[in-house]
Amino acid sequence: MRTHPHSTPRALVTRLAVLATALAATAALGTTATATAAPERAAACTGYVGLTFDDGPSGNTTRLLDTLRQNGLRATMFNQGQYAAANPSLVRAQVTAGMWVGNHSYTHPHLTQLGQAQIESEISRTQQAIAGAGGGTPRLFRPPYGETNATVKSVAARHGLTEILWHVDSQDWNGASTDAIVQSAARLTNGQIILMHDWSANSLAAIPRIAQGLAARGLCAGMISPQTGRAVAPG
Repeated sequence: MRTHPHSTPRALVTRLAVLATALAATAALGTTATATAAPERAAACTGYVGLTFDDGPSGNTTRLLDTLRQNGLRATMFNQGQYAAANPSLVRAQVTAGMWVGNHSYTHPHLTQLGQAQIESEISRTQQAIAGAGGGTPRLFRPPYGETNATVKSVAARHGLTEILWHVDSQDWNGASTDAIVQSAARLTNGQIILMHDWSANSLAAIPRIAQGLAARGLCAGMISPQTGRAVAPG
């Protein structure tokens, strides 16, 4: 570092101290800006949508949760009871990551083809498996394939569950490309819900662009209300 020809060591130390103070003040301002960014982003939400992922937990769940968190998104995970029972740590990870956990039956059968006792078993065992894994007691139920009838609805209601279908089908289960999944999410409007799947690599790849698209439209990822069955601000 070059100094002025008439600088003394003491003067140099003083100048360095002033510089250090200025840098510290600048850093403090940066910290303050970062701290206020989150509330400002929340205030920008003009509506909420429900992101849902069926059929977990699976070998893809950890990456899915990481990607959702990295992109500031929360989602509802409709778990199969058999997988929740086999992977309790992943159910706990879903909750820790800020996700909501719903009931998606125990073995993913066609419930409308079953008798009431079998439907009861599918739903009740899943409630127990999720609660036993640390996922809380679900309040939302999604019937496999979206197939329902009066019996399915009544059994779910007896367990305090609200049946949740969807407004937009991403078609990820049908081989939809990442681009197509992003385009599906772009159709979501306030309160609506999109169907995706925990195991889908293309849905996983779509998440950053889904997050960008929602933010551009002032929409945020919300929770699904058990009262209305629509997406609302997280409670």
